[in-house]
Amino acid sequence: MGDGAALADRIAERRAGVGDPGALVGELRRALVLVPYDRGGLWTAEFGGIRWVCGFTDEAALARFAEERAVVEGTAGAASQSWEYAVFRGARLLDEVIPAMGVPAGVAVNAADPDGSMLFPPVVGIVPDAVAVDADVDVPSGGRGL
Repeated sequence: MGDGAALADRIAERRAGVGDPGALVGELRRALVLVPYDRGGLWTAEFGGIRWVCGFTDEAALARFAEERAVVEGTAGAASQSWEYAVFRGARLLDEVIPAMGVPAGVAVNAADPDGSMLFPPVVGIVPDAVAVDADVDVPSGGRGL
């Protein structure tokens, strides 16, 4: 357990409208996630007022991201260069890295894969309550789904 393939499978299930959101979060917590470095820190992006840590299920997914970045930035050789990355257990990303960021933050998995990406937002049940943006919001029974 804990490999990126299992997480990618759970993401595919959820994107197909099946699968259990709780099991998906559990798989992220068990998975090893590759996070590239950017200027001495972890690669992040801001979208919708949230800082997203960009993580990948394997080196192939990271390579697709590198290729997309090269196209966006117009740097033809950048995709073929070697990218340094750290490997984190998903639980460490959610429980330690996200809270240490000091801003609302979540994890974006396989961001360059339009049919295989998934956002794990900073909400109760995914990140610690102390940093969840909805910690004080009452939720109707049934909870939240991914």
